[in-house]
Amino acid sequence: MTALFDLTGKTALVTGSARGLGFAYAEGLAAAGARVILNDIRATLLAESVDTLTRKGYDAHGVAFDVTDELAIEAAFSK
Repeated sequence: MTALFDLTGKTALVTGSARGLGFAYAEGLAAAGARVILNDIRATLLAESVDTLTRKGYDAHGVAFDVTDELAIEAAFSK
């Protein structure tokens, strides 16, 4: 199947992406060439999802934090 768009060189942050629709969005963006940063509050599930994508050859990384916690967001992105 031909890609509908090319995201090579782009980075996408997908919140709530350990499972379900968030994971599907992350996988779709990765398939289009994006480096994907998966986020979820559930660190164990998040790690499994990142592993699934990296085993498929995608550039995927995970950052676990609560998106409703401003200090957690700042801490996650200050690294």
